Amino acid sequence: MPTPKTTASTPTQTVFQLSPLIRITLLCLYIALTVPLPFLTRVAAPYLPSGWLVAGLVLGWIALYAALTERVILDDEGIRVTYANWVPALFRQGWSLPWAEITTLKPRTTGQGGLIYYFLSKSGQGFLLPMRVAGFARLVELVQVKTGIDTQDVKPLAQPWMYLILLGFTLLLLLVDAWTIATAMSLPNYPTAIG
Repeated sequence: MPTPKTTASTPTQTVFQLSPLIRITLLCLYIALTVPLPFLTRVAAPYLPSGWLVAGLVLGWIALYAALTERVILDDEGIRVTYANWVPALFRQGWSLPWAEITTLKPRTTGQGGLIYYFLSKSGQGFLLPMRVAGFARLVELVQVKTGIDTQDVKPLAQPWMYLILLGFTLLLLLVDAWTIATAMSLPNYPTAIG
């Protein structure tokens, strides 16, 4: 059976997903920051229905997960930022920019002193270069090949070790959460019925 051949008319496509380390760290941090709240409100304010709070926290987690489905697609035509098909367009809108429209890659300093980069189009519009994808070095290499813009000095905003430290502190926070929940549930005034 002959193998399929790639012709000049067949578009080549490279997809970059958000880094799994970043995704796991942010989802765990959300859980660590919110999981004790329903237990604490049942002690501090037992008249508040904790079911509504839990529903809000679950919706928040889904919204965060939706934002973390971001992916960057590079092909022969241009660069696109998209999200999973189940994410409503009103919630997160991606963007698309043809290679021919890109004039430069402009750095901007963040409030914390880091550098982010924007693609500038011929119309003067700016598009944020996604910097939290797995394979970022390969992404900027392909951008340089497609646009001719020197990307040698473009580095990711946050290094993996920063997210590893954040993940470590998040795991410690989850241990504190377990202690907090156990303490709240052992209080004599802890309601046994779910509100």
